[in-house]
Amino acid sequence: MERFDLIIVGTGSGNSLITPDFDHKRIAIVERGVFGGTCLNRGCIPSKMLIYPADIVEQVRHAARLGVDAHVDGVRWDDLVHRVFGRIDPIATAGEQYREGLDHVTVCHGHGRFVDHKVLDVGGRRITADQIVLAAGARPHIPPIAGLDTIEYHTSDTIMRLPRAPQRLVVLGGGYIACELGHVFDAVGSDVTFVLRRDLMLREEDDEVSRRFTELYRRRFDVRVNSGIAAVRPIGDSSASIAITLADGGEIEADALLIATGRVPNADELDVAATGVAVDGDGYVIVDEHQRTSVEGIWALGDISNPAQLKHAANAEARVVSHNLVHPTDLHRVELGALPHAVFANPQVAAVGATERALVEAGIPHHVAVRSYADTAYGWAMEDTTSFCKVLCHAETRELLGAHLMGPQAPTLIQPLVQAMRFGQTVDQIAHDLYYIHPALTEVVEQALLALPGGRTG
Repeated sequence: MERFDLIIVGTGSGNSLITPDFDHKRIAIVERGVFGGTCLNRGCIPSKMLIYPADIVEQVRHAARLGVDAHVDGVRWDDLVHRVFGRIDPIATAGEQYREGLDHVTVCHGHGRFVDHKVLDVGGRRITADQIVLAAGARPHIPPIAGLDTIEYHTSDTIMRLPRAPQRLVVLGGGYIACELGHVFDAVGSDVTFVLRRDLMLREEDDEVSRRFTELYRRRFDVRVNSGIAAVRPIGDSSASIAITLADGGEIEADALLIATGRVPNADELDVAATGVAVDGDGYVIVDEHQRTSVEGIWALGDISNPAQLKHAANAEARVVSHNLVHPTDLHRVELGALPHAVFANPQVAAVGATERALVEAGIPHHVAVRSYADTAYGWAMEDTTSFCKVLCHAETRELLGAHLMGPQAPTLIQPLVQAMRFGQTVDQIAHDLYYIHPALTEVVEQALLALPGGRTG
């Protein structure tokens, strides 16, 4: 059995925790797939690189309202995919080659599983260390569907590398992955149908966002609500076409099925129970504020332990773990109190803090204000009639409790509100004590803050 000072399982954010402070440590990195993790290879980055041209297509489709006559001659799926992965794949390869070239780092290729206390088996190779970091991420959740083993279906792991865009795509799910990828394939010419278990998309968002977003997607797509997929079967001798039986008895034919019903942590596939690491009821590794698990010397970060499953959160956790491994008597903690997220669909969505529903359920006294992009000069320029900013503050302390945006540039517009929450500014300070460029779209944030009841007048 080989002994190391540190073992890192996973090469996403876990790979980034190795700094020059570890040059004197003997390190093993365990990776069963492509180097670089979900975000680089099959998640955040390739999806956004596909979404950007999809957004351009959508802008052209609606250019007439601005007095511009334009149309899309075509979208070259092959060229889109080549542009994306022609950039990404060399980065993954170079990252792996760099780590393999370091004298103090050993890259172990294969599926790692715990077989004893702090002992991992990687394809028959047994390794151990006093310090182990679990950063093995998550995988797509696959619901039980009759006949699923008889067809070729796709998840976010595979669909972005299709050799050609399907003519008819059915998307099972209404979360951020479903909404983003549905937008992409609609833009490249696929006929997209969504199948939802319930009546709203993006159900984890603020109710107003979910409702308005669903209304817009139902105008653009065939959205089957309060349903599900009961069974699937291939049509004819090949699986090129699929017959999909819905939970309500209806049937849809498709050329491809995308299952986007969430993601589950990979702790079970590591057999973490064999080394005593505790997990919660959903399978996430339980960590404290320092990213320590229930076993001394074993740490966890990223999607395997954080249900938010956000790359920027995983990167922050990696920095904390990196510090704590080197400075065990000066432990840092992760601050996730103002953790933002975004959905890069069309329309875009961004949020930070509490939803109005959560504040009501918690009995927290609060004020709410909503302002539309159409209330701003830049909104006039865009002829925008659907986008908005919603802010919530504590009725007594004036602390910003939550912010929710839906519309163009939402992931960018949310950032000053994230900073305000993180540094404890009141909504009156944010509204009155800094300049908002006129006529920039940030004025929708300013106007929403100024509209909160009970604020100062100057």
